[in-house]
This record gives sequence, C-alpha cells and structure tokens, in this order.
Amino acid sequence: MYSVGIAYLLWLISGCGALGLHRFYLGKIPTGLLWMFTGGLAMVGSVYDFFTLPSQVREANIRRAIYSGNQNNFPNNKSWRTVSDGEAHIVGDKKMTVERSILKLAKDNKGILTASEVALAANISVEEAKKDLDAMVSKGFAELRVRKSGSLVYTIPDLMDQDEPLVD
Repeated sequence: MYSVGIAYLLWLISGCGALGLHRFYLGKIPTGLLWMFTGGLAMVGSVYDFFTLPSQVREANIRRAIYSGNQNNFPNNKSWRTVSDGEAHIVGDKKMTVERSILKLAKDNKGILTASEVALAANISVEEAKKDLDAMVSKGFAELRVRKSGSLVYTIPDLMDQDEPLVD
C-alpha cells in the first residue's frame, strides 16, 4: 500500500514536486517524466499535486489492488465488484452486490433470468452466476423452471409476471 506521508515527503524533496518523484512512487511513470522535464509543468502541476495527493494515493492503491487481484488490498478492507453499469463500486459484501444484480435483473426481466444474463450483468463467469443462482434456489428465494421452448430459466416468484409461459 502506498502511503500519503511518503508521497508528500517525495513531493517535498523533489523541489515541491518539480522533479515528480512522488509521481514515480505512485506508478505514474509518464507524468513523472513529464514533471521531471518541465519542472512540474512550470510548478502548476506541482501545486495541483499538493492538493490532490491524498486522492492520488488512494487511486494508486486501488490500481495496485486491481492489478494484483487481491481484494484484501483495497482501502478499508472493502470488496469491489463490477456491476451492470460497468463501473467499479465499493460495497461491504461482494456477495450482496451479486444478489442485488440478480434481483435488479430479475425485476427488469419480470422475474425470469438465465445464468448468462446474470454473468453479463454482474461481470462474473457463467459458472459463478449459476452457482449464485443455485444458492438462491437452495435458500428458497428462486426457482429453476422450464420455458415452453424447453430452455431452463431461474425465476424469482415475487418479481414474476404471471402471464409468462412456463411449464410446471
């Protein structure tokens, strides 16, 4: 994990950010070089960095955790999951995010969904989506049904449109 204190120390010893050592520390090599060759963009960028360094450290820690694949490295030990809108969100419990994605998708689809649809909406593998849906079935929150066409679907009875053609 990167430290705000170390980043500020490097900012200070590099001529108030003019040499960009703090940017190298945070893994921002291209802008570190830019700062080094332009004097911190004529000190304008260095002043900007002085005020935004805590958020830059936070972003660098998030990038580091994503690239390492270790969710325990995220700030505040919270889990991350990409959900249907395509943006990363901090949530306290990643399982809750998948369940929320399932429920939102079920609501949008009148209570009927497939593992493939859940995988797309929650940005997870189809196998993981099937496992999550099966867990909801085993807890009694969902049912596995067959469409008249013969395809298997998961249903959330509370969110179903009663006119949907399913086989009992």
